[in-house]
Amino acid sequence: MATPTTRPQQQARGTLAAVERIGNALPDPAVLFIVLLLAVWILSWLMSLFSYDLIDPRTQEPLVIINQLSAGAMTQFLSSMVSTFAHFHPIGVVLVAMMGIGVAEHTGFINTGLRAMLGVTARWLLTPMIILVGIVSHTAADAGYVLVIPLGGIIFHAAGRHPLAGIAAAFAGVSGGFSANFIPSAIDPMLQGISQSAAQIIAPDVTLNPLNNFFFTATSSALIIALGWLITDRVVEPRLRATQVDKDIAEPTEMQAPSPRERTALRYALVSVAAACALLAWSAWPTDSAWRGASGSLTESGAPLMASIVPLIFILFLLPGVVYGVAAGTVKSSSDIIAGMTKAMGSMAYYLVIMFFIAQFIYAFSQSNLGVLLALEGAGALQTMGLPAPLTITGMVLLTALLNLFVGSASAKWALLAPIFVPMLMGLGISPDLTQAAYRVGDSTTNIITPLMPYFPLVVVYCQRYVTKAGIGTVTAMMLPYSITFIIAWTVFLLVYWGLGIPLGLQSEYSWSSVH
Repeated sequence: MATPTTRPQQQARGTLAAVERIGNALPDPAVLFIVLLLAVWILSWLMSLFSYDLIDPRTQEPLVIINQLSAGAMTQFLSSMVSTFAHFHPIGVVLVAMMGIGVAEHTGFINTGLRAMLGVTARWLLTPMIILVGIVSHTAADAGYVLVIPLGGIIFHAAGRHPLAGIAAAFAGVSGGFSANFIPSAIDPMLQGISQSAAQIIAPDVTLNPLNNFFFTATSSALIIALGWLITDRVVEPRLRATQVDKDIAEPTEMQAPSPRERTALRYALVSVAAACALLAWSAWPTDSAWRGASGSLTESGAPLMASIVPLIFILFLLPGVVYGVAAGTVKSSSDIIAGMTKAMGSMAYYLVIMFFIAQFIYAFSQSNLGVLLALEGAGALQTMGLPAPLTITGMVLLTALLNLFVGSASAKWALLAPIFVPMLMGLGISPDLTQAAYRVGDSTTNIITPLMPYFPLVVVYCQRYVTKAGIGTVTAMMLPYSITFIIAWTVFLLVYWGLGIPLGLQSEYSWSSVH
């Protein structure tokens, strides 16, 4: 007979199993997005028949739903279909990075490096290490999705642990904890700029510091690492024991120590990486460096260094991969290097098919203004509730988390919500700094459970490398414990942080007064 302490665990596992079954019963992701595209077309036609007493914050004009089945919209959809796919940001990010990673994997550099690392890393520290690396990867834009998440699976598999647990831990750090980071990144000034513009609607002279949430996001990193570690080791990995890794890769990578020749090759490869990084640092150090943005910062949005992150990943994996291959004897000619790139591209064929339909869906959804309508109606409903300040902040976190299931872009979503929430909460005495912090919590926590997030299908592909039958339901059920725990604990953390009066960031405040 189950004890009272085990019954809730059994119920939770039963719920996750049901989520997995239902999710995996959904059509193939590519077909799912075709269905969603059709739904957007039909819904936009129906909703365009009505008028709305709402102002579009982007244009300050009355909001109009655009019928995507109209002749003009349909011809525009078809004429831009190729460019919509070709210019879809996640495609180039993934493919360029994967070519360099493919060479490093093909020549054996990654395999030998992992064996050497695992020889000096305690097995029980793998989970927090991967989550930490995932959090730090936010500084490099989308690099974590193409680098850290697949490496999480490789590292766990090499250590004899379930590879899907490694993927889950990495995904939780990269995406579930998206707003947590010890290091400032381009997202900080991007959101601050939108918040400041929104605040200036009622206070034209207000200015916000680009790092107005930095102390909060830095301390949040410790929270996300601790929670992610607990969930991975106590909830996710035990549940995955029932999920068998495919027989052809069921045996973990050989864990014997690298041979003398492999160690020498690894040493040469790491020296080449260090030299390349030193050259990059030397070229970026001067105040007039070409790597810096218009304001002289290396990390501001639009700075050449930030725009070159993915090409740098390509180079910093290609270079040691080639050096290792030559020294270890796994590269005999240039054909071996091209073979590594080709093999990596071959594994991305399914991903490209999915991305084609995701790109078309996102285009139609954006053009229809359905996302804007959803955001404005949700914000209006929260405003009319007239809740106390802590409940209003909590409601904003939940609303943002809900909208994040449909509108993935952090900046686009904040551009819709900030002109509503920032002035509204300023009128209630809540500062733009606190409003932005609440938004960042909600924006992060549901990234990992929505198939509409552009990189979600890529995570499914990573899982299918080890478990062919893995699907949307597998990943959703795997990530749901992280999402629920993160949104509850992180919201409580924000409220306690606020209650203790700990500064959110540089030049930040909690309260707002019209006499500022």
